[in-house]
Amino acid sequence: MTTVAERKGGPATGRASSPSSSFAGRRRPGEFLIKLGLRLAAAITVITTVGIVIALLVPSLSFFAEVSPFEFLFGTRWAPRFADASFGVLPLVTATLWTTVIALLVAVPFGLGAAILLAEYAKPRVRKILKPLLEILAGIPTVVYGFFALQFVQGTVLRDWLQLPTGAFSVLAAGLVMGVMIIPTIASIAEDAMSAVPGALRQGSAALGANRMQTTLRVVFPAALSGIVAAVVLGISRAVGETMIVAIAAGSQAQLVSNPLEQGQTMTGFIANAALGDSRVGSLEYNTLFAVGLLLFLITLLINFISIRFVRRFREAY
Repeated sequence: MTTVAERKGGPATGRASSPSSSFAGRRRPGEFLIKLGLRLAAAITVITTVGIVIALLVPSLSFFAEVSPFEFLFGTRWAPRFADASFGVLPLVTATLWTTVIALLVAVPFGLGAAILLAEYAKPRVRKILKPLLEILAGIPTVVYGFFALQFVQGTVLRDWLQLPTGAFSVLAAGLVMGVMIIPTIASIAEDAMSAVPGALRQGSAALGANRMQTTLRVVFPAALSGIVAAVVLGISRAVGETMIVAIAAGSQAQLVSNPLEQGQTMTGFIANAALGDSRVGSLEYNTLFAVGLLLFLITLLINFISIRFVRRFREAY
């Protein structure tokens, strides 16, 4: 770019100012408002989390002032509303573990398989059809899943077709249907993570003689590990925190579950059932809701902590 002196034939005396220099000192109120909105959103997130912890912690402290934490964590009988009350939470924990494990055995292989199909094998036209159909499952209300588990899976499949020795409820039926509900969550997030892997990695693997499946499992999977782990962790969190399916199909009898064909009450199922009762606010029975909720919160927090450590240790950067 020539200066005025150069156009007049004289020597150049300096460079012309860049177009962006005129904006350097200008105030931009729009940018300030955007920064303010982002900071406000971050602050609301932190305040909400702190509020949840306080709302769970204060009644829980009142509960543990009357009930020993050892009895709560290791007791094998849960009967907080009986005359001879007992507050051992292990029956609720075992039922929750059964439904969560069964759900993951269904959701993880099918979810990751769907993600591999959509990200690595399906043509763009097929992907545009399959992915919306898969995500329709995520929009079905969980109460519909609950009645489907109770009427069809438990009543028809397990009892009538397979002739299994089970009653009206079982953690198996609840876990199977919960796994179907979680499949779209795991598949969608894992597929996005795999699709974000640079194509140069796939091309380099193919140049070394690897086929498509070897490339997917040995190159794409490690590169997208953080997103895949996030998908599985979100699926675990949904399984642990699911309420309507287990409240309808798993049963309401709190007992140590040793067989998936048995019924059992999960932690979320107890909260849903007990919250509709007539417990007096501030009573010991009422505070059990918050003690169980705090334990559920800590379990979810532990799962997320373990997943973060796992990703940091095994993640492959590219």
